[in-house]
Amino acid sequence: MLFHRIYRHEMAREWVVFVHGAGGSSVVWFKQIRAFRPWFNILLVDLRGHGKSASYGGNGSPYSLEGISSDILDVMDHRGIRKAHFVGVSLGTILIRTLQEYHPERVRSAVYAGAVVGFTAPARVLIAAGHSLKYIIPFRALYAVFAWIIMPGSKAQEARKVFRREARSVRPAEFRRWLRLTREVHSRLAAWSSSCGDRAPTLYVMGARDYLFLPPARKAVEIDASAELEVVERAGHVCNIEQPARFNQIAIAFLKR
Repeated sequence: MLFHRIYRHEMAREWVVFVHGAGGSSVVWFKQIRAFRPWFNILLVDLRGHGKSASYGGNGSPYSLEGISSDILDVMDHRGIRKAHFVGVSLGTILIRTLQEYHPERVRSAVYAGAVVGFTAPARVLIAAGHSLKYIIPFRALYAVFAWIIMPGSKAQEARKVFRREARSVRPAEFRRWLRLTREVHSRLAAWSSSCGDRAPTLYVMGARDYLFLPPARKAVEIDASAELEVVERAGHVCNIEQPARFNQIAIAFLKR
């Protein structure tokens, strides 16, 4: 089972499950825990191959978006959590979207930080470069370049530092597996964009400086009646770290509503 932490609230009945992105761990939510604890029970997970789940291989479940998402459900079942709100960042938002597709009864609502709902031309070039260089350039050097491109500038320095530090626990083979998942992500995003379906209420919280992923998020909200968009000024891709007070305010207000 995935490594996980829980924070219980004596009076709260609702749960919030936090899902990090590729190369990170549950540590990326360190600026959310204190703000969310007065209102919700909290479940934090380290995805397979990440953080303290670095040695967890999924117990035979496929290395796919559905398989990795099912790891989260296993933890929820173990803890007796039937239904929850979900908060994800970056590729973690794809996993939550997969849960909404296959297990909609488990999702009360979703908050997507730095949502990946489409790939701009620069993002496609970045992914193609990753596939070409994954056996040539050492993993940590390649990841550092990725982090700088996705989270550029001095304002994102803290977010880059957190992700580079957490990436130390990710094995090169694991990184390459996640990189291969981008092909499945691409096909899923194309299908989702043409059919939103009946989904739980969803909030996109995007940094105004998230030049790779904000444009597709704007388009997604335009065609999805269940979705809302909040743009956080002076923030990039990982807006929950770059502007935590504003992110927490927006996300908590949405979940309480």
